[in-house]
Amino acid sequence: MQVAVTGASGNIANHLLFMLASGEVYGKEQPIALQLLGSERSRGALEGVAMELEDSLYPLLREVSIGIDPAEIFSGADWALMVGAKPRGPGMERADLLNQNGEIFQQQGRALNESADPNCKIIVVGNPCNTNALIAMENAPRIPRRNFHALTRLDENRAKCQLALKAGKFYTSVSRVAIWGNHSTTQVPDFLNAKIGGLPAVNVIRDNKWFKDEFTPQVAQRGGALIKKWGKSSAASTAVSVADAIRSLVVPTPPGDCFSTAVCSDGNPYGIKDGLVFSFPCRSKGDGDYEICNDFILDDWLRQKLAV
Repeated sequence: MQVAVTGASGNIANHLLFMLASGEVYGKEQPIALQLLGSERSRGALEGVAMELEDSLYPLLREVSIGIDPAEIFSGADWALMVGAKPRGPGMERADLLNQNGEIFQQQGRALNESADPNCKIIVVGNPCNTNALIAMENAPRIPRRNFHALTRLDENRAKCQLALKAGKFYTSVSRVAIWGNHSTTQVPDFLNAKIGGLPAVNVIRDNKWFKDEFTPQVAQRGGALIKKWGKSSAASTAVSVADAIRSLVVPTPPGDCFSTAVCSDGNPYGIKDGLVFSFPCRSKGDGDYEICNDFILDDWLRQKLAV
C-alpha cells in the first residue's frame, strides 16, 4: 500500500509516521511504502525523518521515498494524508489560515488528480481543513468526491473525553458521538445521540445546561485553549486522531456505533446543502468506504445549531 504524507518533517508527522510504519494503523499484515512530501527549506529535515524510519527496522515498511514535487510524491498513492499546512498560532482562528493555505491545496489537488491512484482516499489535516479539503476536491475531478475527508476525529475524541470525565466513566464506555459541521468553533458536538455505557448520555448526565453551555463550547474551543497553554497547536493528539480516522475506514464500525468525518455533503440525509465538506456521523464496512448514518435524531436545538 502506497501512503503519501505531506508536511512529513512537521510535528504531527513526527508522531504519525512511526504509527503508520509499525502496522498500528493499517494492520499487522499490511506492508506499506511511505512517500513523504516536504519543501526545499525542509529537505534536510525530511532526509533525517527518512533515516529514522529506515533505522527503526519496521518489518512492514518496505520503502521510504522523499521529495518536494507533489505530483511525484502522490504518484500511485492509495492514501494521501495531507498534513502539511501553516499551523495556527496564538490568537489565530482557522479562517486566518485560508489565504496562506488555500493555494497549497489547490496545487496539491491538481497533483492528486494527475498522479494518484483513481480510488485514492484523502484525509486533509491542515487547517482550515474543511475548506482545504473542498479546494483539493474541486481540483481533482478524476478522484471520487466521496474519497475526500477533512479531519474531525480529533473533535470527536475531545468530546468523548469530556463526556467520560463528567460521567466519571472510562472513555471506552462512550459511543455514538458525532461532530457535525466544521472543524472550527462553529462545530456542533452531538450529545443528544451519544451513549455512555450503552445508555443515552443525556440520561446518564442529567444536566442539560452543562451540555449546552459548557460541553459544546469546551469541545469547539479545545484547540484554542491548548494553544494558549502550550503556545503551539496540538501534534501528538492530532496524529492519534488521524490514525483513528484511518482505522475507522479500514476496520468495520461496531454495530450501533459511528465515527465522525467531514465529507462531501452531496445527497446527505439531513438536508445539508450539497457541495460542502461537512462532518457527519458515518459507518464503514472496513473496505475504505463509508456511508452517512441516517438514523440520528435531530431536535429543535440541534437543527438550529446546524442551520447557523
